[in-house]
Amino acid sequence: MNELHVVGVRVELPDNQPIVLLKEAAGDRYLPIWIGATEASAIAFGQQGVRPSRPMTHDLLRDVIGALGTQLEAVHITGLRDGIFFAELVFAGGARVSSRPSDAIALALRTGSPIFGAEAVLAEAGIAIPDEQEDEVEKFREFLDQISPDDFAGS
Repeated sequence: MNELHVVGVRVELPDNQPIVLLKEAAGDRYLPIWIGATEASAIAFGQQGVRPSRPMTHDLLRDVIGALGTQLEAVHITGLRDGIFFAELVFAGGARVSSRPSDAIALALRTGSPIFGAEAVLAEAGIAIPDEQEDEVEKFREFLDQISPDDFAGS
C-alpha cells in the first residue's frame, strides 16, 4: 500500500462530473476518482475543515466511531473493477468495513486518518506526472483554492 494525500476536488468538463484527485506521498503518481456531487462537497468540507451547525453524514459517522471508543486507523483504496473503485475502512483492532472511496476519503479527512492505495490500483489507474510537469498540477491546485463546496450543489 502506498500513502496518498488528497489534492482536492474539481469538476471534469464537459460532463460536469466531479473528481477527487489523490497524489502518492512518496511518488509522482496521481489517482483521479470520479465521484458524485454530494461526495465532492463532503470531501471539500472535510478538506477545508468546515463544521456545519448540524452534523452531516460523515460528521455523524466520525462522532459514532468516537462514541463507540474506537478509531479509524486508515482508509485503503483496495481495488478497481470495471471502472469502479473499492475501498475499506480499517479500524483499531483490525475490523474492516467495505466503503465507497468517496465516503472513505470524506471520513478520513474528518478523522485525520491516512489514506493508502493498493499498488495494483495505482498501476492501473494512476497517472504519473513528472516534476517538470508540476506546473500543471500547481494550476490545478490554484483552481481548487478558488472553488467552494457550494459550487457542487447545483450538479
